[in-house]
Amino acid sequence: MSIAFTEQSLQHCNTLGLPARTQVAVLDDEAAIPDLCGAPAGSPVFILGGGSNVLMQSQPRHRVLRVALRGIRLLQETADHWIIEAAAGESWHGFVTRCLEQGWPGLENLALIPGTVGAAPVQNIGAYGLELDQRLHSVVAWDLHAGRECALLPSDCGFAYRDSVFKRDGAGRWLIVRVRFALPKAWAPRLDYPDLRGHPGLQGDAPTPRQVYDAVCGIRRRKLPDPAVLGNAGSFFKNPVIDAARADALRQRFPDLRTYPQADGRVKLAAGWLIEQAGWKGRRLGPVGMHERQALVLVNHGGAQAADVQALAQAVRQGVRDRFDVDLEQEPVVLD
Repeated sequence: MSIAFTEQSLQHCNTLGLPARTQVAVLDDEAAIPDLCGAPAGSPVFILGGGSNVLMQSQPRHRVLRVALRGIRLLQETADHWIIEAAAGESWHGFVTRCLEQGWPGLENLALIPGTVGAAPVQNIGAYGLELDQRLHSVVAWDLHAGRECALLPSDCGFAYRDSVFKRDGAGRWLIVRVRFALPKAWAPRLDYPDLRGHPGLQGDAPTPRQVYDAVCGIRRRKLPDPAVLGNAGSFFKNPVIDAARADALRQRFPDLRTYPQADGRVKLAAGWLIEQAGWKGRRLGPVGMHERQALVLVNHGGAQAADVQALAQAVRQGVRDRFDVDLEQEPVVLD
């Protein structure tokens, strides 16, 4: 079975809605994967999920493989966990919802994150006090350079904040086909995050997984624009992590600074707060801008190109650097 690439528009395949054209193919059968192995160095393949965390150049040099593999199953049940396997092309939010409906809680803090299951480990997605690697059992992926399928444990994935070996190794090496999760039978709500601690729907003695899920969905819908209505790639910048001494010095200058202590002694800052304080919340630069309700989200008001996004991102970074001497790092990966 072979995979055929044809030139196509990708404007409908990225949630920022940026125009792009390149050679594109769809993968809906794992039997076709060996055909991708050993591709010439001059024709790298970019693996695309839902396009929700991608900044596309107008004429990428990469060919694009859209992953459309489907399937969700209970792989194994142990005394402590349900081991759930989902194919890479499944909708992430659809998968979280399905798990909840089946009585497999544990992912509800990550509800309504756009994208696919296969893209989730690449970014080590996280929200409201939970990161994907805390629920991961293993990742089944093809190493396209070596031409073989691998099962990677969390310790093999090099997970960090919004980072993994799948991201660091760059386009053309890893093709995630299935992801397995270990969901706890002894479930307890994760309500550490301020938005959840104070949520009126979670003030009882024992909130249910469904109540946490509903609260997360409600918060996200209030704060974040729907990409189908207003093009965006979700959080455009990572929350910067700095050493404790530097955080203390910043707090002396800015008493309202939003800080989150980390296990390694460092301190995470709220990038959205920094951007807002630098004057960019709701502000536009040409056809793009930072969202009026959530300063961390860069939006396409219509007709934007990759260059417009890059110009705004640079202006926001410079504004935050000038005010706080803190550097922001872009979260979406670039298809160039």
